[in-house]
Amino acid sequence: MSLASQIVSGALAFTAALTQQATNGLSLWGTFDAPEFPAFMINNPLPDGFPWGSRTSDTDYYHDVPTTNVVRTYTFNIARGKAAPDGFQKNVLLINGQFPGPVIEANWGDTIEVTLNNHITGPEEGTALHWHGFLQRATPWFDGVPSVQQCPVAPGASFTYRFKAELYGTTWYHSHYSSQYAGGLFGPLIVHGPKNYAYDIDLGPVMLSDWFHKEYFQIVKEVTGTIPTGWLPYSDNNLINGKMDFNCSLVTDGTPCVSNAGLAKFRFRTGKKHRLRLINAGAEGLQHFSIDGHEMTVIANDFVQVKPYKTRVVTLGIGQRTDVVVEAIGKPTDAYWMRANISVPCSLTVQPNALAAIYYDKADPRVKPNSTATPYSDDGRCGNDDLAKTVPSYPIRADPHPSVVQNIVIDLKVNATGHLIWLMNGQTFRGNFNHPLLELAHEGNTSYPYNPEWNVYDFGSNETVRVVVNNKSPASHPMHLHGHSMQVLHEGEGVWDGTSITNVNNPQRRDVQMVRTGGHLVIQYTTDNPGVWPFHCHIAWHLSSGLYVNFLEHPDAIAKREQIPGVVRQTCDAWSAYSNREVVDQIDSGV
Repeated sequence: MSLASQIVSGALAFTAALTQQATNGLSLWGTFDAPEFPAFMINNPLPDGFPWGSRTSDTDYYHDVPTTNVVRTYTFNIARGKAAPDGFQKNVLLINGQFPGPVIEANWGDTIEVTLNNHITGPEEGTALHWHGFLQRATPWFDGVPSVQQCPVAPGASFTYRFKAELYGTTWYHSHYSSQYAGGLFGPLIVHGPKNYAYDIDLGPVMLSDWFHKEYFQIVKEVTGTIPTGWLPYSDNNLINGKMDFNCSLVTDGTPCVSNAGLAKFRFRTGKKHRLRLINAGAEGLQHFSIDGHEMTVIANDFVQVKPYKTRVVTLGIGQRTDVVVEAIGKPTDAYWMRANISVPCSLTVQPNALAAIYYDKADPRVKPNSTATPYSDDGRCGNDDLAKTVPSYPIRADPHPSVVQNIVIDLKVNATGHLIWLMNGQTFRGNFNHPLLELAHEGNTSYPYNPEWNVYDFGSNETVRVVVNNKSPASHPMHLHGHSMQVLHEGEGVWDGTSITNVNNPQRRDVQMVRTGGHLVIQYTTDNPGVWPFHCHIAWHLSSGLYVNFLEHPDAIAKREQIPGVVRQTCDAWSAYSNREVVDQIDSGV
């Protein structure tokens, strides 16, 4: 009997045996004390009644961005601590003592400022935070990828990120240092903006994350090692908002473990429409999300509002977000299961099924729900919803004649030293922590003496770039582009035919899109954002093994930019001093 079946049937006790402090530290995620969110923050000017003034969901949000002159300031103290999100106690990377990390909240057009204090010890590690999906148009230095836009933040050092909330919707932040976020270093980020669909209550983030009991650095060692049994790590569990139970009879090494640690809980109000902000914050698993007995209306994918459509199952690759509205159609005393199932045909997991409980107004939260799962078939395509369904609310036509077409083949091999490496056009990636590519480009140095290891594609001053990805590997990949909302022109099995485009007048836009096993993906973007922008698989272990390239955009404009912010230069100086004093064990790509 599966773990989820044991919980649903009552074979495993339902009442939580651990405190919230024991499972998630100071975090409130997964409890009834977790916050609900307003339509917008009101401690700021409200021209025309809204922080963004008269702009609506029909506004061109890429070019008509408000400037509120409001700064949202946060301090993140990052340190290692003990936690048992599923009852299995382990070291977890915590932000302000919390797993998952605290929410960052802003209005469209605000400035977000986050000071990161690196208190990681036992052992010490560098770190850096990436603000997933933001364009960073005026602030490419703050995208947060070590060896690309910055040096890592050294142990004991601090770094202040400052960037504009130029897009609105749901996203997340996470470490981009090695595979560190698989150890807990991530959290949700909400930017309030105009609505394209009416709802009553914003319940906020629903973070779905596969979970590994082994320490992330040990997994990286094995993935990048020469013993084949370590190349394919299986997750031990699946979490919703950082919580799930586990069958502790499987633990044989003496690690403290409590089987019924406790599940995440949510509250629905009868007759009301609830917004849920789904985030796949995992390391490897493709997720299928559903709520027993309820239909969902999809209103946004990543940072792009879409024409609303209904579904009973949402599929999310690593890094993807989908905003849904769910109407509470049950009785006030009802309770239902929320489910997140890792795709077994497409992912590697020992225990794929996560549960959370939804209680209506008058339901007894001490009693487990008694609802039936939504039937669906996992066809093993390892892809997202049909592109024909996902039509952006604000239309942008695809340029039929891009300035340049770049073909990229994904593959893998065992190299001469016996290591399994992932390849893009025959080359694996490895970053240099001490020499960020963006800094070199600012100095006018785009020859990159360590190429091809840095995997830089210089697109010069071309106006539009089309990238055709052919996946020859035996795995699917959630492909993420930094610095842009990419148009997804086509995806499917086999090799692209060179002409087919899904909805050429208004193709789907997002910042992560699945490419199927043995399939293809065709994306396109406008080069309106000078910088060095990563394009990579978001599976942590594939990224560690080099499945990554950089797109260099308008290098002449980068060289003409104003002076690099002082904190970026100071951080590189501090990292240089640290790495000269201590041996930095960079066993993977670094990102």
